[in-house]
Amino acid sequence: MTTERATSRDTAPLVVRTASIPDPGPLLALLPEESPLAWVRRGEGLVGWGTAASLRVDGPDRFAAAAEWWRDVVRRAVVRDEVGMPGCGPVAFGSFTFADGPSASVLRVPEVVVGHQAEQWWVTTVGLDGALPPAARPGVESAPRRPGMVSFADGARTGADWQLAVRAALTRIAARELDKVVLARDLLAEATAPVDPRWPLTVLAERYPRCWTFCVDGLLGATPELLVRLDRGLVTSRVLAGTIRRTGDDDHDLALAASLTRSSKDLEEHEYAVRSVAEVLQRFCWSMNVPETPFVLDLANVMHLASDVTGVAAGVHSSLQLAAALHPTAAVCGTPTAAAAALIAELEGMDRGRYAGPVGWIDASGDGEWGIALRCAQVDPADRARLRLYAGCGIVASSDPGAELAECAAKLVPMRDALSD
Repeated sequence: MTTERATSRDTAPLVVRTASIPDPGPLLALLPEESPLAWVRRGEGLVGWGTAASLRVDGPDRFAAAAEWWRDVVRRAVVRDEVGMPGCGPVAFGSFTFADGPSASVLRVPEVVVGHQAEQWWVTTVGLDGALPPAARPGVESAPRRPGMVSFADGARTGADWQLAVRAALTRIAARELDKVVLARDLLAEATAPVDPRWPLTVLAERYPRCWTFCVDGLLGATPELLVRLDRGLVTSRVLAGTIRRTGDDDHDLALAASLTRSSKDLEEHEYAVRSVAEVLQRFCWSMNVPETPFVLDLANVMHLASDVTGVAAGVHSSLQLAAALHPTAAVCGTPTAAAAALIAELEGMDRGRYAGPVGWIDASGDGEWGIALRCAQVDPADRARLRLYAGCGIVASSDPGAELAECAAKLVPMRDALSD
């Protein structure tokens, strides 16, 4: 494992002040173009900019190293919080890799955070030794820029090659080496000019308000899947598995939704995902509610089978610890986990990076929200005109390679449209 910290900013105690403010308008409209941070759903959430402290870490111990670093930052911080809600005081935005390989995970403490929840707005400023940022608003000089012409190309595998990988996975499932594996594919996007991340973020938030729109260290997207939320002792996880593409015809889509709830393939896939979450959370909760049947989550382009698993936390655990224990779920890896992860490494032919890893935020009390980084793209840090888009599908015994490729294409639509429109 390698660990990289910001230089002098990590050695000095953070001075943190949170105060109520009037409604500043849409959170995403406050963001600067450079290195924005965001976690927003239905207009509520957190946005941030600047860097007061940061951590980059990799390897199998990345979650434990990040949790230890955050505890140390919080322990040394001088805090004046006049609001007292989750997301106030010191906050770190984070994004973690799917696998244990050399790609880096990140935690970043912004210099300024603006939050909105339940008719309450606040601003948190973070400085070193009492020296606070000069303003709570970045002074956005222009509206987000629409991307220029964007072209798309296959990433690690063509569609035909990816279907061959699905067939190979089905052979292994038939041999009873595993029950389910999630295979992902990537798509390369290249614009004629550097992409202003605020543009796709705004488009995604408007079109997918039921998703969590996020941006951390160049990874941006809108995920429908909440890995875990810890809010003053209440634990929640939204599990998605089982997908069908919408047609735009309301009557036909209603019939499709009904067929989704009866699909043995999708119900089997969903059951694996729910079970994997419930088995982990029961180790951290006094009591739990695990729905017997899923509901249909209706999004702009697809419908998912969804279940909200809830519990009451037992003992002192942070949202980051819970996210680490849950990752990777069967919804993004497979069942059994070890066998599925090994098959992913064998068949996908690419490094997922932070795709399908936890993304979200944590505050000083340990409360926070962590989604699974889905429906997302990674901006190339060396060339902001280049992005890599990701999507994946759960493969079980009854899967059809062609249908899975079509489902994967549907899951790429949100990011493709956000860059192209």
